[in-house]
Amino acid sequence: MGETIDGDRYRKVLGRYPTGVTLVTATGEDGPVGMIIGSFVSVSLEPPLVGFLPAKGSQTWPLIEATGVFCVNVLADNQQGLVDLFVGKEGDPWASVSFRLADSGSPIVEGAVATIDCSIDQVVEAGDHWFVTGEVTGVECSDEGSPLVFLGGIYGRFEGLR
Repeated sequence: MGETIDGDRYRKVLGRYPTGVTLVTATGEDGPVGMIIGSFVSVSLEPPLVGFLPAKGSQTWPLIEATGVFCVNVLADNQQGLVDLFVGKEGDPWASVSFRLADSGSPIVEGAVATIDCSIDQVVEAGDHWFVTGEVTGVECSDEGSPLVFLGGIYGRFEGLR
């Protein structure tokens, strides 16, 4: 067995790896729901699968899971304010967010640089998170803007994408 890994050191080390910032959405019984996710990943090309990892303690994930579908909105670098709205948990973040519905009924946030509409394929236990895979049912991409990235506790942008 290896050494015991200190939690603070583990977070610091993993904080050196940049991640994209996404808003995973669905429309539940009481309206639209969404959660900010940095653990989004492409899983498979054939069949087209993507994945993300919500925390087991998330109050939003069960609402999304109950719908059987979700949409991943890849946020643009000018959408950091959305992160604050959805992480803050104060008030209704949807009151100030423009969106339309994907074929699944999940919200597509206006201004996102890409969207991936999915049906839930599998949910697997992964430590203190769930690993959710979704079968991709629709995709959209914008030629405008740059994706919002997160590195070492700071939001930024990726230069040179075209």
